[in-house]
Amino acid sequence: MTQSTPSATPGATHTAPTGAAGSTPRQNPIRELTFRAIILGGIITLVFTAANVYLGLKVGLTFATSIPAAVISMAILRKFAHHSIVENNIVQTIASAAGTLSAIIFVLPGLIMIGFWSGFPYWTTAFICAIGGILGVTYSIPLRRALVTGSDLPYPEGVAAGEVLKVGDEQGSAEENKRGLHVIIAGSLASAGFSLLAAMKAAAGSLTSYFKLGAGATTISASLSLALIGVGHLVGMSVGIAMIVGLVISFGVLLPMKTAGLVDGGTALADVVDGTFSADVRFIGAGAMAVAAVWTLLKIIAPIAKGIKESLASSRARHDGKEVDITERDIPFPIVAGVTLASMIPVGLLLWLFVKDTEIMHHTTSLVLLSIVYVLLVGLIVASICGYMAGLIGASNSPISGVGIIVVLSAALLIKAVTGNESEVHPEALVAYTLFTAAVVFGIATISNDNLQDLKTGQIVGATPWKQQVALIIGVLFGSAIIPPVLQLMMKGFGFAGAPGAGPDALASPQAALLSSVANGIFGNSLDWSLIGLGALIGIGVIIVDEILRKTSRFSLPPLAVGMGMYLPISLTLIIPLGALLGLLYNRWSQKQSNPESSTRLGVLVATGLIVGESLFGVLNAGIIAASGNGDALAVFPASWTPVANWLGPIVFAVLIGWCYRYVQRKATETKG
Repeated sequence: MTQSTPSATPGATHTAPTGAAGSTPRQNPIRELTFRAIILGGIITLVFTAANVYLGLKVGLTFATSIPAAVISMAILRKFAHHSIVENNIVQTIASAAGTLSAIIFVLPGLIMIGFWSGFPYWTTAFICAIGGILGVTYSIPLRRALVTGSDLPYPEGVAAGEVLKVGDEQGSAEENKRGLHVIIAGSLASAGFSLLAAMKAAAGSLTSYFKLGAGATTISASLSLALIGVGHLVGMSVGIAMIVGLVISFGVLLPMKTAGLVDGGTALADVVDGTFSADVRFIGAGAMAVAAVWTLLKIIAPIAKGIKESLASSRARHDGKEVDITERDIPFPIVAGVTLASMIPVGLLLWLFVKDTEIMHHTTSLVLLSIVYVLLVGLIVASICGYMAGLIGASNSPISGVGIIVVLSAALLIKAVTGNESEVHPEALVAYTLFTAAVVFGIATISNDNLQDLKTGQIVGATPWKQQVALIIGVLFGSAIIPPVLQLMMKGFGFAGAPGAGPDALASPQAALLSSVANGIFGNSLDWSLIGLGALIGIGVIIVDEILRKTSRFSLPPLAVGMGMYLPISLTLIIPLGALLGLLYNRWSQKQSNPESSTRLGVLVATGLIVGESLFGVLNAGIIAASGNGDALAVFPASWTPVANWLGPIVFAVLIGWCYRYVQRKATETKG
């Protein structure tokens, strides 16, 4: 896939190219980290974080916030003097915290479910979100050089946000921007229009079929999401094929094996398949992801070390008064290291306050010290893995809950080892402490998953990394302020399934339930380790195949992408590779044109539009659902229409895809070579 590289912002008073040997470093006199950008980004963050927490718990729906924030920012800031593309980038960087920090709902409701908390204490919840988020920023700063500027990872959402900002910048080439804007609008209208039809139940938004396979059963499912087509176009065929391999392993082999002998009973086929996937196959996928993640980490240790070395060299050069290119100015590494180490003090205090009045308080010293070391060391590992996953398939599609399983597993095993036979006496308190420790690491995971995506956007538009890093910390603080009251409101209004006193309308919060069950399995000695072990063996096999392919051919099989294909629902993993295939076919067509580079970029822009439209509709739908309290507020077609919708959905989906690519081809042929 063609990657955008740092270039001078159109119309800005930058000088020579980035980092060229012997060139004059670029200057950045234009406005970037401004007070108005912070205020606007903060308002968007507060609103979007509240909406994401609400929707994530109530209807299992969240929406990506970077692109909607960029669009809102461009619409508002263009009314002010001296606005700039990098100032709009700061707004989307701050607001991006809304889409990621809200993933803390994957852990904290577990404390309610097991009956350890009766509510969400404001300051405890806010501080755990804030500290985890800030650590996510500091841990991902040394990764920028290794995984963004020194990597060919696609970063689909980062590229999409960067292209939106570039096309929306009125100081750029008028003709090129006009053409690009038309393509983005076309893709946006198509994806938003289809999302509206799906929300109205006029056309099916997904198709699922369950069927017997051999002695067992499996399912085939597709989320008719044009945004996923756009993601697939941007990530390319290597990732797409790897995800298909993972899909075949899980749904073509493991699921039929695990359901063998279960499909002839009285239980519905769908319940058998879905239950087996959640209880068995997903843990096998988590095992494969764990091995692939460790291998990936080993392979990027050298680039990370090089990035830290370069960061220290840049800090020394700036300290000595030398000019350093703006796109190479991170928060100085000594400050990053100092903040990270200093953060262990409030982490330790939070953990001490959590455990001091519990049945396991006699283990306070050993538990707190263990957790501090765990957060300090595992935080960097998790940040690296999540940053890599975000670069592979995008922050919105990264299996964060899979990383959560690995975190909870490892934390629980260490805590169990330190506390001896305490799990036989007070298992609930140990489960609660494990989840609380995991919540800090989860904050690191979610923000690092997002931060590198934002830094990719910044690289495309010529932003200053340290200003983006400061902006994301500000976004974390805004998001942390709003999450506790929204969680408390959800608990009071609905409750959580499995929690004491939960009613029939309680929120399922499936990720929190899954992670709680993992911790309970460790301390109750009921976890099936054979599942995770089988996944690990599969992961090792995939790694060997990948290494052979890389050494003997031009092909590869990214192990982490295979693991994600095994772990994620088939509805996601089936559509992303389809988008990758369409992107491959389009790029081959564009290379035959008289203007291949411009034609290829228009393909990136139509993929961007497909992501933008669905994201913007997600914001609108969130507002409607929040106002009405009804997850199907837009559903105007009756249930009797469902058979028609099931036929209409894939037909309209295919027609819109065909129309979008034909449209962009027409626009590409208008471009002069």
